[in-house]
Amino acid sequence: MPGGTDQTLRPFLWRAANLYPDKEIVSRTHEGIERYTYSEYDDRTAQLANALEAHGIEEGDRVATFCWNHHRHFETYFAVPTIGAQLHTINPLLPDEHIQYIVDNADDQLIFVDDSLAPKLAQAAADAPEFEGVDFVVMSSTETETLDATPYEEFVEGHSTEYDWPILDEDQPAGMCYTSGTTGNPKGVEYTHKMLWSHTMATLTPQGIPMADEDVVMPVVPMFHVNAWGMPFTATAAGAKHVYPGPSPDPEDIVHLIEEEGVTISAGVPTVWLGLMDYAEDNDVDLSTLDTVIVGGSAAPESMIRWFDDRDVELLHAWGMTEMSPLGSVSQLKGGLQDADYETQLKHRKKQGLTVPGIEFKVIDENDEEIAWDGEEFGELWVRGPWVTKEYFMRPEANEEDFEDGWLKTGDVVTVDEEGYIQIVDRAKDVIKSGGEWISSVELENAIMAHDDVAEAAVVGVPHEKWQERPVAFVVAGEDADTDTLDEEIMDLLREDYPKWWLPDAIEYIDEVPKTATGKFSKKDIREEYTDGSIVEGSVPEEAAPDDD
Repeated sequence: MPGGTDQTLRPFLWRAANLYPDKEIVSRTHEGIERYTYSEYDDRTAQLANALEAHGIEEGDRVATFCWNHHRHFETYFAVPTIGAQLHTINPLLPDEHIQYIVDNADDQLIFVDDSLAPKLAQAAADAPEFEGVDFVVMSSTETETLDATPYEEFVEGHSTEYDWPILDEDQPAGMCYTSGTTGNPKGVEYTHKMLWSHTMATLTPQGIPMADEDVVMPVVPMFHVNAWGMPFTATAAGAKHVYPGPSPDPEDIVHLIEEEGVTISAGVPTVWLGLMDYAEDNDVDLSTLDTVIVGGSAAPESMIRWFDDRDVELLHAWGMTEMSPLGSVSQLKGGLQDADYETQLKHRKKQGLTVPGIEFKVIDENDEEIAWDGEEFGELWVRGPWVTKEYFMRPEANEEDFEDGWLKTGDVVTVDEEGYIQIVDRAKDVIKSGGEWISSVELENAIMAHDDVAEAAVVGVPHEKWQERPVAFVVAGEDADTDTLDEEIMDLLREDYPKWWLPDAIEYIDEVPKTATGKFSKKDIREEYTDGSIVEGSVPEEAAPDDD
């Protein structure tokens, strides 16, 4: 039996194991390619469930993972929540002090860790009182020299492949993730079984990211980033084949898996696909099986959408947040746009899209009024729905600031067009206010990155005595770029679409745009490292400044 009739996770695996017992789960590991079936996976999750129970894990306990994308990590996705415990995925890219904080805040009892990440975890745990009483299991068949940890295969060995799955309440906490903590300590978000069930079902709709049993699904987005955007649950519910790219996959690894395993759907942040595009320019790449690429985390440049379109691969923009489990919107085309010309379709596909069924939203301006859906007015996006959290874990001060009457204040500044397509123009903390007007740093970044000789670009507002703030662009030039002429070429590109007061006061060249622990551009680091007041006169014409009128 599935283990209960409420909206819980167990029925998804029960269906996959019983209807698609021979469908494969493929995993790239340090030891090579591992593959087994849903039937064998079902047995392994039962063994892990028995092992967790034998270790003393009880209902309500939190079990953490510190891992890349692979089959053993996937086993925890169903074994931990469906015994009544809570799966807490930890981002290993966080600084030590944040890791210490969230292990303590979550009160983790057991941590599963990859061998390659054991040194990082050992460093965070060294002499840290937050780790007292925490046990470790290393995700391998052998011990690690870095941590006193039980090898995973030894941990599950000898345990029965049968388990009496309990009937759980749908409001039982099943998962937990923390925000990346760009300001202050990370904030914990709990997901109940009902939230993850609802998120999975909405994702499977045609307005979400639909998957079918003939699909081969490869989440490149890490499993510690909001459960790989829920894709392990969605692919299981669909009875699809899973492919996990393992530790730190490079473009060659990703291409090889697409070609060898016949991947049809994959997902990752834009930098993943930019790397694949660069690799494809110098190598013979076969993407013929690939139907859909999902891009989230930050906006995909228009050139990327066109590149995949040229290869008959649909690029879908998706937007969401840790607080939303995470899916909120997808850039699916409405029926009325299916026959529109390509440029009209592209105009909508570049946006973050339409909310998926179940999500309600409104956009509030500085006067606490809802904006018009005209594609021009700006405001902060507020959302609510069955898989949107209503509070942070043990953070009452953050709850007062970020929630109101059941609405989550996302902190994203957006416009909404007449069709209801949402476009994120900035984060509230990153929007540039110049001379009483708003400038979207995101729009400028995407426009600059459309230049063939630009690899990355981030735009931030710097203090200005007269205009309050002015935009400055931080650009990573391509290998063969001539920076002596690139300034003016970028400015010419921007002049085509933007008023002169939007144009950056300066273009500064840097080796790399700093990234957050989730792979997004870290404008906080840019401001701290570069905008120290030394940028007074820019490298672009004076005409970029706003008019006095």
